[in-house]
Amino acid sequence: MAEDRARLFAGVPIPAALRDGLQAYLRAAFGERLPGRAVPAANWHLTLRFLGSTDAARHRGIVDELGRIDPPPPFDLTLSGLGAFPRAGRAKVLWIGADEGADALRALAASVEAAAVRAGFAPEPKPFSPHLTLSRLDPPADLRRIIESAPSFTGRMRVDAFVLFRSHLGGGPPRYEPLDRFPLGRG
Repeated sequence: MAEDRARLFAGVPIPAALRDGLQAYLRAAFGERLPGRAVPAANWHLTLRFLGSTDAARHRGIVDELGRIDPPPPFDLTLSGLGAFPRAGRAKVLWIGADEGADALRALAASVEAAAVRAGFAPEPKPFSPHLTLSRLDPPADLRRIIESAPSFTGRMRVDAFVLFRSHLGGGPPRYEPLDRFPLGRG
């Protein structure tokens, strides 16, 4: 990738207290190993919009458009309930979903999506699904029994900002660098 390009996405970081609680839950539910390739806890976030390889001009444009969003006020969000994409019987992704506050997160994602389109990005073809990716499976696996038998978990966080991240690939797991922070309720 050329130096003037960056792999970008907008997301909500997971606070340390929730990350610690979720890690403890996953260890209790799955032992030391999640099925598939676990996403490192340091990388956990709720993706609002993946932007992909972005040149410097479009990068400036998305920062400008994200800064123009009339953001909602901060809100509480709970994570609970394991699931899988595309389905539990042939899972490629194991995730934990957003519960309380999911509608507010969807509204925020819609605002970020509109900003991305105004900045020249193609519209996202898939509907937004509020979740945190825990692991990726290749080849796909049947996780129905694991998901159905997992003990329940509910973790709460305050969403008071979203972040434009740069993803650095190669040499191990991706590393996500926060570039710009956009507080909620600025208006």
